[in-house]
Amino acid sequence: MRVPIFSGIYSDSGPDLRISYPVNMVPTPLPNGVSDGYLRPADGLVEVGQATGLGPARGGINWQGTLYRVMGTKLVSISADGTVTTLGDVGDGGPVSMTYDFDRLAIISGGGLYYYDGSTVTQVTDPDLGYILDGVWIDGYFFLTDGEFLIVTDLTDPTSINPLRYASAESNPDPIVAVLRLRGEVYAVGRYTIEPFDNVGGTGFPFDRNSGGIMVRGAVGPKACTVVDDFIAFVGGAENEAPGVWLGRNGQTQKISTVEIDRILADYTEAQLATAVLENRNDNAHQHLYLHLPDRTLVYDITGTAAAGAAIWFVLTSSLTGHARYRGRYFVWAYDNWQVADTDSVRVGIVSQTTSAHWGSKVRWEFATVIAYNESRGALFHELELVSLTGRTALGVDPTVATSYSLDGVEWSQDRAIYAGKLGNRSKRIIWRRNGSMRSTRMQRFRGNSDAHLSVLRLEATLEPLQW
Repeated sequence: MRVPIFSGIYSDSGPDLRISYPVNMVPTPLPNGVSDGYLRPADGLVEVGQATGLGPARGGINWQGTLYRVMGTKLVSISADGTVTTLGDVGDGGPVSMTYDFDRLAIISGGGLYYYDGSTVTQVTDPDLGYILDGVWIDGYFFLTDGEFLIVTDLTDPTSINPLRYASAESNPDPIVAVLRLRGEVYAVGRYTIEPFDNVGGTGFPFDRNSGGIMVRGAVGPKACTVVDDFIAFVGGAENEAPGVWLGRNGQTQKISTVEIDRILADYTEAQLATAVLENRNDNAHQHLYLHLPDRTLVYDITGTAAAGAAIWFVLTSSLTGHARYRGRYFVWAYDNWQVADTDSVRVGIVSQTTSAHWGSKVRWEFATVIAYNESRGALFHELELVSLTGRTALGVDPTVATSYSLDGVEWSQDRAIYAGKLGNRSKRIIWRRNGSMRSTRMQRFRGNSDAHLSVLRLEATLEPLQW
């Protein structure tokens, strides 16, 4: 019998069932003759350079064909070979916002607004400009927010702020946490509402609110929202509503977080969720939405969900055991690669499908099955086989894959490890024999690390029903 592997089931300390999403394995809906989809190793993180003497990355952008990042307190450019050049100081703080017009790159860092014109970094010192949280460029203006007001720079002088050109989002007195640009409109993202603004011109504030497009949910923090396709994706919700993950457009919002994702979010405080970072990456027919949390990253596949007809989520973590922060952040397409930075060091690099290690360190992968149930008659588990693409590991490595089972979803058996095939051994079969029995229910779990760089096409189980 074929056993589904895109997600599994376990039980928590209470009398409840929980969903187990694959860890560092990517569910890929693709009919292939063996199955309707498979699990492939999550992309690895490969170092190409270091920003020596600086700090970890706080943001990145591709401007005029060059990759720019903020590393520590410095704006830097990074060449295709990983050479890091320091361009100027943009102050300290958390994640930055970066946008640009035709002539300058704008950086919002630590509450300040900075411009880079290709040779010099300067800070805007207009006294009418307060502490800036976020900003975008649209129609000749840098459109900014300080958390209370919406602000635009002068058309003829982006370093000048006219205090008569301030506005506010007025559908709800919630604080503004971010601004986003989508289809020629600017969206003021509040904690409980999202309001679109159109450019109508005039001598005062040149943008007017589009009341018909207001969404009655908002984001928890400045980076907990992003634009993906024609949607605004965000983590948050309405007033008196627990946080979830949403897609919104045209005044409507659609929840994409499952019950399990909502339960994971409920383990964090509002202050912790406010530091979450949402970003997206469109690659190899996947539209992945990354939700970076303090101890892991949750990934939603928009394209895969549409193909599979069910929500596809998986987990990324830079750990060999348990969960730890995923150390890839601020993806930027540049130099024909997905450029990425390390959250814990000054390393910069690229995303790679030839390895699943993170910055040269091994990481774990794991997936589980749904509950096996034979109408309470039990069964013997004679054979379990992972139908896999093997033999793609590194030279000199002899990787193993382990499995364990649980009869109640809480306590698990000891792992049984077997070899998964060395480099070139592409005909290796991964089979466990004599796997015990179940009286009523059973769940199976499979584990490995990035040494076992393989894809799993199918789990085949040979069972013998029992009569108790």
